[in-house]
Amino acid sequence: MDTELLADALRALGDSLRYYRDMGLTDLALSPAYLASPADQLRTQEELLQGCLRCKLCEGRTTIVFGSGRAAADLVVIGEGPGAEEDQQGKPFVGRAGQLLTKMLESVKFDRAEDVYILNVVKCRPPGNRNPEPDEIEACGQFLAAQLATIQPKVILALGSVATQALLKTKEPIGKLRGRVHPYGAALLVPTFHPAFLLRNPGQEYKRMAWEDLKLARREYDRLRER
Repeated sequence: MDTELLADALRALGDSLRYYRDMGLTDLALSPAYLASPADQLRTQEELLQGCLRCKLCEGRTTIVFGSGRAAADLVVIGEGPGAEEDQQGKPFVGRAGQLLTKMLESVKFDRAEDVYILNVVKCRPPGNRNPEPDEIEACGQFLAAQLATIQPKVILALGSVATQALLKTKEPIGKLRGRVHPYGAALLVPTFHPAFLLRNPGQEYKRMAWEDLKLARREYDRLRER
């Protein structure tokens, strides 16, 4: 192998391993960064999840909703869990909240298909669309960490209290967490309101705050990509 190419490969491997360490992921077997492309790694992880029985959510699911989007995206969007339409289609954010999310991303010049990877804290639909419980979030935690270590985003947009609290391991409400940037491993995390909340609460004040959060995520994204 050419010496320069080998040096580049070793630097890439070092970057991947550091990202794994910063995300707290120790089981590299779930996502071997040194063996495959990000897209291949994610496909392997999704295959390994099929038939998962790690928590009680498996009892009522139709489909495991792994995630979708660009495998090496610099922006990852994380929600709390699949809804009814997501459970049927096997894709995250495909219902009304998903349509609003697409518009929110477009408002700050993000193309959902080209620029973003979208996933949830839990991969199976909670019954009745209730919030995921702590043991269910914990059961999916290693899979979420493997996804993030594979994608290696620069910015994470966390949607709603459940996702933000789970990621930051806090009980603070979204109203106090949003509006600022939080370190998250090797990435930066920007919390905002869940699109479903915005649909239920269409007041201008919430829209304005969500718009400010989106602009903050865009600024951090541009700043980190320029470095």
